[in-house]
Amino acid sequence: MEEKKVNRIKVKGNHVILSLVSLVLGFIIAFSYHLTQLQNTKPKMTDRQYKQTLALRNQLIEQEKTNRKLQKELNQKQAKVQKYEKEFAKEAKVFANLAEDAEKYRLYIGKVKVKGNGIKVTLADGAYDPKEGNVNNYLVHEHHVFKVINELYISGAAAVGINGQRLTSHSYIVCNGPVITVDGVPHPAPFVITAIGDPDILSSSLNLTGGVKDQLVNDNIVFKLEKANNITFGPIIGS
Repeated sequence: MEEKKVNRIKVKGNHVILSLVSLVLGFIIAFSYHLTQLQNTKPKMTDRQYKQTLALRNQLIEQEKTNRKLQKELNQKQAKVQKYEKEFAKEAKVFANLAEDAEKYRLYIGKVKVKGNGIKVTLADGAYDPKEGNVNNYLVHEHHVFKVINELYISGAAAVGINGQRLTSHSYIVCNGPVITVDGVPHPAPFVITAIGDPDILSSSLNLTGGVKDQLVNDNIVFKLEKANNITFGPIIGS
């Protein structure tokens, strides 16, 4: 009785395995059949279409090669352009500096009109003292005028004039008694020296302790300084 039961159990186990194998095999056969049907229904490419597709593919590959080559050339040219731009920027800066220097030199030699704020210095002869034997000790001489002019230029004056006559880099001043000649033009006292520049700086430079103002006052010169607006000097013809 026990042997018969064991045989029955073995038979049932084999049936289960056989059923599983059949099921998997059936699925594989069905899937293969379905895949074959899809491949058969897919339209086949003719030789002409294949050649056209191959030609287009080759053209695309060549076009990609050309694009890469052109992109490389573009990058190189862009690098050159950036280099030239930097060089041009440097040259433009140099030219701007040269133009600025040229304008400054034209200003100094009196070739262009100039207008601006500044100061006005008046030098007048001192009061005559009958007890003083030498009247020249009370007169304004060219060296007094030179002291004021030199200090103004040192302090950054853009333009200087005497009694409205503009000075240049080669102007000359000669004293002839109570008259001073500037570039051949005589000017009587008092002498009004005007300068275009920073009024505060120009004033401070002349008012330094022991400076130009103190020296002139010690020489009995009447010294007067005031700030002035809208001083104008025209260009010097023939300078």
